[in-house]
Amino acid sequence: MTTAGVRATARIEARDDGRGGTSLPVLDGEGPLALRRIRGAGPEARVMLVGAMSGPLGGDRLAVEARVGTGARLRVGSAAATIALPGQAKGEARYEVRLDVAEGGELCWLPEQLISAGGSDLVVSSRIDLASGARLVFREEQVLGRVGEEPGRLTSRLTVRRDGRALLDQELACGPGAPGGWDGPAVLAGHRALGQLVVVRPEFETDLPAARPLGENAAVTPLAGPAVLVTALAPDALLLRRVLDEALGGLT
Repeated sequence: MTTAGVRATARIEARDDGRGGTSLPVLDGEGPLALRRIRGAGPEARVMLVGAMSGPLGGDRLAVEARVGTGARLRVGSAAATIALPGQAKGEARYEVRLDVAEGGELCWLPEQLISAGGSDLVVSSRIDLASGARLVFREEQVLGRVGEEPGRLTSRLTVRRDGRALLDQELACGPGAPGGWDGPAVLAGHRALGQLVVVRPEFETDLPAARPLGENAAVTPLAGPAVLVTALAPDALLLRRVLDEALGGLT
C-alpha cells in the first residue's frame, strides 16, 4: 500500500481434471483479495473471495480475473459484502472483474453485495468473454449507502461477449456527481438496492425465455443470443436477493 492506494489482483484458473472434476492450477490472491477453495459438489470447484482488508478505498486499484477451461465448472462467491469507502488517498477507486469461459465450461459468479458508503467514489468494470458453448450465471448487486447514510458515487459498467459478439454492454452511474435523474422515476425511483442476473445457456438457442415482469420492480429481458438479463430494484438488499434468487430458480 502507498499514498496512491493499494494495487492488487486475484487470479483463478479452472481446468477439467480428466477424472470428472475441476482442478484449480491457479488460485492466487494479493493484498486485500484472498482466495480460498471450499468443498465443491460433483464436478464443480468452488472458490470464496475473502476480503483481508477494508476497501476498496479511494485510490485503490483492485482486480479479479477468472478463466474457466473446456469442460471445467467453477462457482465463485464472497465471504461478505464489499464496502466501498473513502480513503486517505484522493481520487476514485477502481474494481475490475475479468472473466473468460471456454467452450463447454461453466461459471457461476455469485458474490455478495457491493455497498457504496457515503463519501466513496468507485468505478466497477466487469468484462465477460464466452465461447459459443459456454455457460454463465453472473449476479451483480449494489446497495447505495448504509443504513441512514447517503451513498457515495458509484459507476458500474458490465460487458458480456459471446464468441466475440456483444450480448450486453451497459453502464450506470449513481450518487453525488452522477448525471441528473439517476434517482428519478425513470431510473431508481428512490430505491437503494439494484441488481441484475445474466444467464447464458446454449439451450436458449432454441428455447429462449420470454420477456416478462417479475413483480413491480423486476423484469426478465431476452438478449441477442442464448441469454437473458434479469434486472431488479428493491428498498433493501434482503428483498433484492430474494427477487434475484426466485428469478434464477426459474431460469436454471
